[in-house]
Formats: sequence, structure tokens, C-alpha cells
Amino acid sequence: MLSAHAEMFKAFDEIHALYVLDPDANQKRFNEEGVKILDVIREYENRLCSRSQTTGYAAFTTRLAEKFQELVKSRYPQIDHVGVMIREAEAKEFTLKKINFS
Repeated sequence: MLSAHAEMFKAFDEIHALYVLDPDANQKRFNEEGVKILDVIREYENRLCSRSQTTGYAAFTTRLAEKFQELVKSRYPQIDHVGVMIREAEAKEFTLKKINFS
């Protein structure tokens, strides 16, 4: 997977490192590159798991998929943040209403 898509993963390595340092400034590019990477990861996960299901090892498919995702997350800890939209909240004045007990 990594060798077949070496350029794509190299570009994502760079943006992932930048995203870790400054998520707000790099969110848009991280999402754009991350969607492509997630498509490749899902494709290879589906290939891996579909073969194990058809060969009679369906009981182990769930654990295999989890292990694959663990390996992906060990290389890209922020991969779950792909697609997250960060919106800046408008600054609102904080006020409390006065309560009269008389």
C-alpha cells in the first residue's frame, strides 16, 4: 500500500506533521489530502478483509480489521481528524440577569 502510493503518502506525511503542530491553520489541506488517503486505506482494508472472509477465516476478520486500523493510527495518530470542520465561535458578551429576592 505504501509503496504503491508512495507520493501520496509522502505528501500526507508532510501535511500530517504540519497539522500536529498547528491544526487550525492546516485543517483545510489536511482534510483534502486526508480524504484521498482514507480512500486508499479503506480500499486495502476491504481487500484484506474480503479475502479472509472468503477463505473461511471470517471469525478473525473483525480482529484483522482492528489490527490494520491500529497500524494506520500508529503511523498517523491524527487520521481520525480528517473531515473535521472547525468553526470559530463568535465572541458574545457574557451577562448574568440580576435576581431580586425582595
